[in-house]
Amino acid sequence: MKNKTIFLAAGLRTPFTRVDGGLAGRDAITMSAPVMQAMAAKVSGRIDVAAWGTVIPNLGWSNLAREAWLEAKLDPTVPTFSVVMQCSTSMVAAFNVAGVVAHGGAELGMAGGVESMSHVQMGLTPRLSDSFRKIARARNWKVRSAAIGEVKPRDVRIQVQAIANRATGKSMGQHSDETAYEWKIARADQDALALEGHRRAVAAQKRGFFDDLIVGVDGVTKDAFPRAETSLEALAKLPPAFDRERGTATAGNSSPLTDGAAGVWVASEEGLARLPASTPRARLVDYELAAIDLYHEGLLMAPAYAIPRLLARNGLRYDDIALWEIHEAFSAQILYQLAALDSPAFLKEKAHVEANLGKVPRDRLNPNGGSVALGHPFGATGARILSQALKELSTMPRGSKAIVSICADGGVGSVALLEV
Repeated sequence: MKNKTIFLAAGLRTPFTRVDGGLAGRDAITMSAPVMQAMAAKVSGRIDVAAWGTVIPNLGWSNLAREAWLEAKLDPTVPTFSVVMQCSTSMVAAFNVAGVVAHGGAELGMAGGVESMSHVQMGLTPRLSDSFRKIARARNWKVRSAAIGEVKPRDVRIQVQAIANRATGKSMGQHSDETAYEWKIARADQDALALEGHRRAVAAQKRGFFDDLIVGVDGVTKDAFPRAETSLEALAKLPPAFDRERGTATAGNSSPLTDGAAGVWVASEEGLARLPASTPRARLVDYELAAIDLYHEGLLMAPAYAIPRLLARNGLRYDDIALWEIHEAFSAQILYQLAALDSPAFLKEKAHVEANLGKVPRDRLNPNGGSVALGHPFGATGARILSQALKELSTMPRGSKAIVSICADGGVGSVALLEV
């Protein structure tokens, strides 16, 4: 097997809409299919492999990628597999496909993800499911009656999936509030970052930055969230959304619950030739996956460990990076990650990086808006942020580099280093 130079190329996505909004008529499969179809229509030749993922599970399928691929009526001989890594899902899908392209027989792969938060499936409790299975398998009425008698009233209820970490029992918002308090991140700074994100996203919409990255679905053609009319005064009036006593995360500086699907291309040089020459692309120089001890560190801090390790490994400093695309689950989360990245003590004592990396240039961060302004369908954000970075990076001089970073529930995260 021969190693190849790996490229990422910008894909397509649906508009990102509010829960119970414009895409509410579609589940994860039928929301993914239009994106896959629109991306496949641009290819001259074969797509060799595809990986897709979603975070919220559904009892109706196991391999979402395969089901969505078949729903899109694409070539059924293409191997398709599913990936889950919470908010990093579709970025990790791209890394998985990169491995297949680099070392396997593939030249062009599609990676992506989806979240249909309008369709969160409820189910029976495990104990009630076990009881129903025993009742259904009973060979006679005596055994069936005994099984029915074992059902406890406390088990007769519906289990609703919660947006909370199973290990800690806290939501990401609660964890983020705790980390913001620890790092002394001011509410005013969070609101200011959120406002700037909306301004940049609105400006990007007006100049058509997203037009060739979005495929319209069900009459919806643009993202629902960027707010031209918001202000610091309006943001300041919003109450804390999680920790009511000392919390600083609000509905205005947190990413909203979102429906959407997104894809990105992974290719060798040969695979790139199958895409339109105008498709923004960049070399995948390196990547890093990270995990932290979520019992003793902020839940969303994994990128603060991964970024300096990745840069140090490649002999780079923060100033060498022309574009920073950092997923914004919460405005506070970006701010405390940046504070950690700027701290020599954190880098040395926690990330175990001895190199002097400097300070992260704030003016190079999320120039077209982040997840607070654009929305955050968990499984789709990785592909969205990669394609957005690829398009922005394509306007820069040759040799320009980008860091694309995503934090994820469970104390994990992923980071990509790109070069145009």
